[in-house]
Amino acid sequence: MTNSLSIHPSPAAIRVRGLVKRFEGKTVLDGIDLDIPTGQTTVIMGGSGSGKSTLLRCIIGSFPPEEGTIEFLGVDLTHATETQRNEIRKQFGVLFQSGALFNSMTLAQNVALPLEEHTSLPAETVEIMVKIKLELVGLREHADKFPSQVSGGMKKRAGLARALALDPKVLFYDEPSAGLDPVTSAEIDQLILSLTKQLGVTSVVVTHEMDSAFTIADRMAMLDKGRMLKVDSRDYFDTLRKTEGELPETQALIRQFLRGDAEGPITQRKQGSSYEEDLLGKIGPSLTPRPSVQATRVGR
Repeated sequence: MTNSLSIHPSPAAIRVRGLVKRFEGKTVLDGIDLDIPTGQTTVIMGGSGSGKSTLLRCIIGSFPPEEGTIEFLGVDLTHATETQRNEIRKQFGVLFQSGALFNSMTLAQNVALPLEEHTSLPAETVEIMVKIKLELVGLREHADKFPSQVSGGMKKRAGLARALALDPKVLFYDEPSAGLDPVTSAEIDQLILSLTKQLGVTSVVVTHEMDSAFTIADRMAMLDKGRMLKVDSRDYFDTLRKTEGELPETQALIRQFLRGDAEGPITQRKQGSSYEEDLLGKIGPSLTPRPSVQATRVGR
């Protein structure tokens, strides 16, 4: 299979090199390298527990890495001052899985919050900007509703309007289709495409929904068990998922994930450990299993 790229990456808005993240001694990200091209949509994909959401949180500064560097719009976040970090935070917006709206505020008030916290704009200007952001996501007529009064898809769109409030250069989406029906999910995909084109932002989307990924991506990055398996164009991954016959193990693993096949390297790996080991823990070769309770009576 040839590795021909139809997309030539533009200069990177984000560069990740040698990123390592551990929790309680367990390595969750193991030497991640990743470039996010400016003005494109990069999809980070992988199964549950692969480390994709952890990678996103490291990039936005929620989790400090143990090793490696993260360069964001030319600033090395791993060595930046707090003042530099605060300035960078104004350059990106995040759409979280649930929308993360404040239930006690209307949709308009939720969108206005970043403008009120981080700018000195007069109230009249803030009101106009809120209407503009809500119009971008098709919610201007619902501005005075509370999150409890709107659907899940509308909450996602309101969260996106808030992420757009400060006119960010980079937008992060954490599982934007999670919990949505197929039609609403498709609407969110089209909204991501539209905003990326209209506003010229760099988009980073974390997802395991393949229909969505192939709809919105310019480039795709595949994580597996904390390691980066492959970063390439959407066309490369599209060709791989349509390829039949034998493939090297890594490519076969990626193909199984892209297709959602029931059989393949991922399934075989899950079946590799026995039920007894999974239940009781592996017993070392030099250890003899013992009963957990010693008998107190001798049989007659």
